[in-house]
Amino acid sequence: MVKKSRGFRSGTRKKLRQKPSNRPAITKFLRTFKRDEKVMIFPEPASQKGMPFPRYKGEVGKVVGKRGKSYLVEIINGKKKKIIISRPEHLKRA
Repeated sequence: MVKKSRGFRSGTRKKLRQKPSNRPAITKFLRTFKRDEKVMIFPEPASQKGMPFPRYKGEVGKVVGKRGKSYLVEIINGKKKKIIISRPEHLKRA
């Protein structure tokens, strides 16, 4: 038997679907956020780099720093604080 592939986007056919007419504009990739700004995590299916795990879709957090082109977003998951690393095309102002 062949072992089933379990890549980064496995099981996300419906979660990360996008119509061809809804391709993102270049300005979405060039957005900047300031420290302590509230953002919402919303993965952009057209760009796989820097995409947060689909579990965090719709979560609201605050920007706590920058790492290269990506932003560090702090969210509260239950009683724990978590840091999510995400590129700007996967974030929206909340």
